[in-house]
Amino acid sequence: MTGFDGSFGPPFPPLHVPEFTAHHVGITVSDLDRSVSFYRDKLGLDLLTRFEVGGDGFATGVGLPEAHAEFAHLDAGETRLELVTYDSTSQAASEIGSESRIDTVGTTHVGLTVEDVESCYAGLPDDVETLSEPQTTESGTTIFFVRDPEGNLVEVLST
Repeated sequence: MTGFDGSFGPPFPPLHVPEFTAHHVGITVSDLDRSVSFYRDKLGLDLLTRFEVGGDGFATGVGLPEAHAEFAHLDAGETRLELVTYDSTSQAASEIGSESRIDTVGTTHVGLTVEDVESCYAGLPDDVETLSEPQTTESGTTIFFVRDPEGNLVEVLST
């Protein structure tokens, strides 16, 4: 990029950027109880807290008039998994026939690290939908994906 004086680089001194630390990964769901049950009971994440938020500050902050939501935070190691359902949350993608694919722009997924992918896979309950058995990629990472009850992709991996 050319600066105002014809030099290359930003036209202004760089801004002070804070050092960020991940706090949570959020997934909007239609059924909070069902989703908490999946992540807690099927994947073994501990439920940290459940709470509700509403009011003008929240509605303005999320850009939804009169917004009200229920949240659950689960312990995913160094960060939290935040499950949230809004009073206005519409149907899950899987219920309306537009299930997300990992190669679709805008698709998100949660990645969870385990020590032994094979054992984790073998220990999954039969009713957990998986995309494949564990696979070792060219980078040496072993992965498999599951879908949560809302159709969201969850990657289980070890490096």
